[in-house]
Formats: sequence, C-alpha cells, structure tokens
Amino acid sequence: MPLAFICKAFDELTAQQMYDMLRLRSEVFVVEQNCVFLDLDNKDQVCYHLLLYKNGALEACARLVPPGTSYPEMSIGRIVTSPATRGTGLGKILVQEAIEACYRLFGGGPIQIGAQLYAKGFYEAFGFEQTGEVYDEDGIDHIHMIKP
Repeated sequence: MPLAFICKAFDELTAQQMYDMLRLRSEVFVVEQNCVFLDLDNKDQVCYHLLLYKNGALEACARLVPPGTSYPEMSIGRIVTSPATRGTGLGKILVQEAIEACYRLFGGGPIQIGAQLYAKGFYEAFGFEQTGEVYDEDGIDHIHMIKP
C-alpha cells in the first residue's frame, strides 16, 4: 500500500490538491454526516494541510492549525478519512503524522482538538484528554480534548 504524505501551507497547494481536499471534506462532513455547515471558515488560509494519498488517490487529510487561530494552543482539525478506507488503519497513521507535523511546524506544547464525541476513545489512544462538557456543533455531539 504505497502511501504518500504531503504537508503544505494553503498557498502552496496545487489546484488539484485543493480540490481533492475540499471534495473529501464535503463528501464526509456534509454528505455522509448529513450536516449542512460552512466548511470554508476562513481558517484554511493560515493553516497547513496534511494530505495522505494511497495509490495516487487522496484517502485522508487534516488541517494543522497554528496557535491562536482556533484555540490558544496549536490544533488539528478537519480530520477525515475516505469512507472506502475506514478500518484500514489510515486514520491512525494520519493522526500520528499530524501530531508530529504540528510539533515540527509550531514547536512543542499542547495540542487542542474539538472531537466528535463518538471518537473520544480513538483520540485518547494518542494521549488526548477530555477537557470540557459535551457540546453540540452542527447537530453533532463534540468535546474539547487536549494532548498535554
């Protein structure tokens, strides 16, 4: 399974990479989760984007958010895997690489995420801890989590 990671600032993405990323996010967050929301929130432009390609197709991606943008801490957001590759371990590979890329890009320190509640155990396996109560975001239960 030939995997290729690409990590680029917004302005460095090619038109095809941008299209692949936005299409995958829309496929999962809007269509699959049946959630009408504005994915394009004016944060992408200041973020780095981690793209995971398998055999030339984008299968997973995440947004690496600088400190002070979404939270005081650095953050990882818009974590998504293609429905076709779920259960293959690509999500774990993506999150581990996203954590490492955050440290390379933004230095040491805590990482905060806003996670869908159902994925709490998944993120706990990477050292994230719940820091607040459950909240509703676009009709889906979420929690704040921090990796100290």
